[in-house]
Amino acid sequence: MRNVILLLEMESLEPLQMTVGCFFSSEQGERKAPCVNFDNLALHILLVLGYQFVEMSSRKSKSNNLIHAEVLSQVQRVLRERFCHQSPHSNLFGVQVQYKHLIELLKRTAIHGESNSVLIIGPRGSGKTMLINHALKELMQIEEVSENVLQVHLNGLLQINDKIALKEITRQLNLENVVGDKVFDILELLEKRVKSRFSHRQIHLMNSFGFPQYLKIFKEQLSLPTEFPDKLFTEKWNESIQCLTEDRSVREVLQKHFNVSKNLRSLHMLLMLALNRVTTSHPFMTAADLMEAQQFCSMDSKANIVHGLSVLEICLIIAMKHLNDIYEEEPFNFQMVYNEFQKFVQRKAHSVYNFEKPVVMKAFEHLQQLELIRPMERTSVNTQREYQLMKLLLDNTQIMNALQKYPNCPTDVRQWATSSLSWL
Repeated sequence: MRNVILLLEMESLEPLQMTVGCFFSSEQGERKAPCVNFDNLALHILLVLGYQFVEMSSRKSKSNNLIHAEVLSQVQRVLRERFCHQSPHSNLFGVQVQYKHLIELLKRTAIHGESNSVLIIGPRGSGKTMLINHALKELMQIEEVSENVLQVHLNGLLQINDKIALKEITRQLNLENVVGDKVFDILELLEKRVKSRFSHRQIHLMNSFGFPQYLKIFKEQLSLPTEFPDKLFTEKWNESIQCLTEDRSVREVLQKHFNVSKNLRSLHMLLMLALNRVTTSHPFMTAADLMEAQQFCSMDSKANIVHGLSVLEICLIIAMKHLNDIYEEEPFNFQMVYNEFQKFVQRKAHSVYNFEKPVVMKAFEHLQQLELIRPMERTSVNTQREYQLMKLLLDNTQIMNALQKYPNCPTDVRQWATSSLSWL
């Protein structure tokens, strides 16, 4: 009954009564409406209307979801490019002075032909690469520079010596200075020229901003740009980010992250993890997303390894913990750990199996393979394995936290770990 959709905008049943004499189309052709009870007809048509209205709403909802999914896909692309330093619109934070110094130096080199050199120094994630990329982007927008400057990009992990570096330089500049493995005297000339022009100039990046600036960076990194296609969604998204910035629980998460590291790369990782939770059914980032991302970032990899250990290996780690407590972090050997374990077994013989010494040694070696313990010095040919000095790479907090989450940990083993003194 396709023409029933004409009644969608009715406000009462009165217009419905006028349709009794109309024709209803069907797959069997046209037929006149039968003489039926008026109220039943109204109910029947309303039911059909309701069905078609739900169907239309469903189609409209699906269409909206498709549009929503496309917008969210664009949001994730824009923000991920920003987090991965691939966006040309990324802002520089706290390095304006260094940026001004670098851009002036590059301009003097590119425009006036000065021979300059500079080292940009800073910890990992302090923005060295971003600083250079921004400076080069601005520089290449100057016509006089773009026509006269050639860029060569080298990587110290790939170009490990002068010969390889020169080959890469000639490849990028399309020069014919290398024939096979023979490098002409240009290498020597290049070395002399670089040494004579090296100015020992340095630019330092130290992430010296405080927490208020960190909050501002958080907001700017998550906000959508004004040129984003969907203006309405941009407004709603940016409003939600402003609310997040003011949220107390979010500030606590960011404060913890800031206290651990001011590294912007670390912040970008946190935001990337939170962004991954944004979907069509969950279109805006929430405080819970950031809290979960923070838990993931602060997850202890070594403690996670402990969760997969056998009970015997757990017992050996607890024995090492007690040895560290007794001897104040002095190194230990397998024999000391084995003796400590035996004391516990003898005291709790009814609940803990007494493994043979070779089996315990295998478990000890497995802990070394997992890098939960490490030798204090290189293994000597004359040193017996039982007496090689080792160090535990887990602290007491990591051990106790891991035991709390360890599945089906025997009660006696848990109590042994929490006891302040070893079994004597």
